Amino acid sequence: MVQAGDQPRPMKLGINGLGRIGKLSLWTHVARRSFEEIVVNIGREVGRSFHDLVASVEKDSTYGRLANFLYGHKGGRVIENLNEKEGTFTVNGVPVTILQESRNPKDIKWSEHNVKLVVDTTGVFRDPTVPADDPKGALRGHLEAGASKVVLSAPFKLKDKSKSMPDDAVTTVMGINEDDYIPEKHNLVSAASCTTTCLSYMVKPLLDYFGASRILSASMVTVHAATGSQVVLDRLPKAGAKDLRKNRSILNNIILTTTGAADALALVLPEMKKIGFMAESVRIPTNTGSLIVLVLAIHDESIENPIKRELINSIYKKASETTLKPRLVYTEEQNVSSDIIGFPEAAAIIEATETHTRTAAINIDPKMACKGLDKDTIVCDTISIPVTQVVVYGWYDNELGSYTNLLADRICSIADKMF
Repeated sequence: MVQAGDQPRPMKLGINGLGRIGKLSLWTHVARRSFEEIVVNIGREVGRSFHDLVASVEKDSTYGRLANFLYGHKGGRVIENLNEKEGTFTVNGVPVTILQESRNPKDIKWSEHNVKLVVDTTGVFRDPTVPADDPKGALRGHLEAGASKVVLSAPFKLKDKSKSMPDDAVTTVMGINEDDYIPEKHNLVSAASCTTTCLSYMVKPLLDYFGASRILSASMVTVHAATGSQVVLDRLPKAGAKDLRKNRSILNNIILTTTGAADALALVLPEMKKIGFMAESVRIPTNTGSLIVLVLAIHDESIENPIKRELINSIYKKASETTLKPRLVYTEEQNVSSDIIGFPEAAAIIEATETHTRTAAINIDPKMACKGLDKDTIVCDTISIPVTQVVVYGWYDNELGSYTNLLADRICSIADKMF
């Protein structure tokens, strides 16, 4: 991983969008000095002048000022050399160019600025099957505009369910399946979602230890901070809207919603396709810092010697010190959500004090379980299977600490194979 002070890569990074992930990606890459220059497209005018745009980059309600992010209490002015005419400035010594002309990816001047690697953080262009010349815009438009590789800071979403994923598109989570990315083949790379990133780090250690055949079922609920798609105050739903809760104020409500984490998890951990898995989401009125409650039913070996919480915690502790270090963090502290805001590099923080297990025997009527067999050949009335239910809690900073850091790692790893 590239850190501040290392030699920047001799290439430019394009960022499309300057929302939460776009802005924090800019912060992360200027902190690491990942690239020799960054070109940001926002496709519209901002405020009254270029200075208003710069002020938005410089300050953040969640993470504070950019100067403090870079240098702590010693931070001074870090955005310098403003040139409103050219739309340029420097951040921490890294040149940044702002493009404000085009919102359709195919019309962005990546080629003119010699940008070959782009991360799209808008959340608008998620379908890799939409052609580049679609009038509403498409992820592939970046390729037509001059980019060679495009990273999406969200899961792919195919609008036409009859279509299949294109051969040049792949979903990866760094540290889990990043090697699925093949430079010669893949031009569109999804970095999944913040929830899928955390979930994959929670699931993989247990999959590696027990194997998919022993995990009978799994489910998760993410208690998720608010996102930019939610509203501050109640408003009327659009015509045909099915979910009326999306139009309710996030300021003072717990809001039930959906998540695509289950589908995305199967893309990065294919073994999960063999396991019945459910994923739910609840939005709460905090600005960042989220939690996954993971529940698994594991086929145990015996009632007499069941899986205990000490075993589950030891599995996570070992993984955090070896194969998944430093992105999996194991802690025996008692945390609250604000404690993990900005926590660097941590895809998931396992709250070991809250790991729970409960073992019981499930009795099955073999005549119901063995359909198609001659029931007269079944000699026992009941099959008793020991099953342990496991509950694990995992924290993640859904903006900067977890997701944007791993997204930056993915971008840098792709860049390293481009020159």
